[in-house]
Amino acid sequence: MKSAISAIENNTPDYTAIKAKQQATWGSGDYGKVGVTLQLTGEELCEAMDLRAGETVLDVAAGNGNVTLAAARRFCKVVSTDYVPELLTQSEVRAKAENLAIEYQVADAEELPYGSNTFDHVVSTFGVMFSPDQARAAAELLRVCKPGGKIGLANWTPESFVGQLFKLIGRYLPPPAGLDSPALWGTESFLTRHYAGRVSAIQVETKTFMFRYLSPTHFLEVFRTYYGPTHKAFQALDETQAESLADDILTLIGKLNRADDGSMVVPSEYLEVVINK
Repeated sequence: MKSAISAIENNTPDYTAIKAKQQATWGSGDYGKVGVTLQLTGEELCEAMDLRAGETVLDVAAGNGNVTLAAARRFCKVVSTDYVPELLTQSEVRAKAENLAIEYQVADAEELPYGSNTFDHVVSTFGVMFSPDQARAAAELLRVCKPGGKIGLANWTPESFVGQLFKLIGRYLPPPAGLDSPALWGTESFLTRHYAGRVSAIQVETKTFMFRYLSPTHFLEVFRTYYGPTHKAFQALDETQAESLADDILTLIGKLNRADDGSMVVPSEYLEVVINK
């Protein structure tokens, strides 16, 4: 109660309450069903960073482990973290299947339990961008990275398919007051604001991930059932609102779909970021 009152008095979001709700959201459904389809982005990020065998890598907000596994496949010493234990368990199952040695730890991206200048590199693919206190999360990535090391990120842009999907959901279920959009991480202005003058270089490349599904309705079914934010949104809406949101999502897909055979091939823009500390 005190934290909520304090947040109101200071006109700032109640980050503790928001994170508790986020944990429940990302722990609902079965994110791994969606996460594994994004594996390519983790592999490409590791190549963009030019990771070397034996280097230490911290994956922040690692989810089900796409970049975690990609770095371990390159014989890096990887520590994989997330504040949702169930997602780390999914990653660990994948790692065991490949006989990859990875250390797992439950950790909050805004308060990493490691000393300053600990890791050669720090990475996050579509993970840290969802931290509610963006300034704090950005600072933590930099703090735990060694001088001369790299921070590697993959972040959806505001204009991307995923960015537009979150805007749609926000029309039905507005985010907490004062909370900035996660898609800001997918803008060069955000990266400049939080890292310029504190790092030696910021390299940004605009890339595209293709969402490939059997059909638009197949995508909707998968995301409605397994993807935490969408899953929770549909649960919270009444039947009429849920039908309206479903129609809006299908309309969005219809505008972007490149397939003409009934399947779904929708591009989603993201920023691949490599920051040299």
